[in-house]
Amino acid sequence: MIQRIQTLYLFFSLVVSAGLIFVFHLWNNTEGVKVYATDNYLYLGFFMASALLSLISILSFKNRKSQFIMGRINIILNFILLGIFVYQSLNLSGEINVSEKGIGILLPIFSIVCLALANKAIKKDEDLVKSVDRLR
Repeated sequence: MIQRIQTLYLFFSLVVSAGLIFVFHLWNNTEGVKVYATDNYLYLGFFMASALLSLISILSFKNRKSQFIMGRINIILNFILLGIFVYQSLNLSGEINVSEKGIGILLPIFSIVCLALANKAIKKDEDLVKSVDRLR
């Protein structure tokens, strides 16, 4: 069942959480230096935890209930990360020199969308299996 659509969504979430953090910067600081997620261990930890949950969820394709629960936990983790980014960006905007926000702040949103679509597909598969079990 690894060829299901939820695996593709979870893989996209994995790529966003583990790969794109090295490509896109989060913001520019007051000196004009680009700040990446790898510069702060808290951000890196949240992104890597999200990527690890996506990978574990991909590999646990036989247990759809735990896959669904891991997806929900991953969504909550990404919302926490998004909240930290919003808080940080609101603190950055109060400076005399206006900082530039990067597209890296939006990475948790892309991950949340992919995880929500994956959970929808997992629920659809679970409902299909339950309906087939009722017919037996």
